[in-house]
Amino acid sequence: MGNKKSTEAKGEFVLERNNFILMGIGIAAIILGFILMSGGKSTDPNVFNEGMFNFRRITLAPLLVFGGFVFQIYAILKKPKKA
Repeated sequence: MGNKKSTEAKGEFVLERNNFILMGIGIAAIILGFILMSGGKSTDPNVFNEGMFNFRRITLAPLLVFGGFVFQIYAILKKPKKA
């Protein structure tokens, strides 16, 4: 019983400062992707607006959102450097 190692928390975070910075970048990419997806409404309801099917809304923005989520996973799983 005396040889057991203590598993008490030492008050340290599991993630380091660099992880939180990378997570912030990932969140910014996700938010930017959703902003790029917005818009495309028509001023006249009787006229169809082709602007909602442009490259920015159909391709670029979803790729940016997906990339942001993948970057979030990387930021969480990145191991800290040992000094």
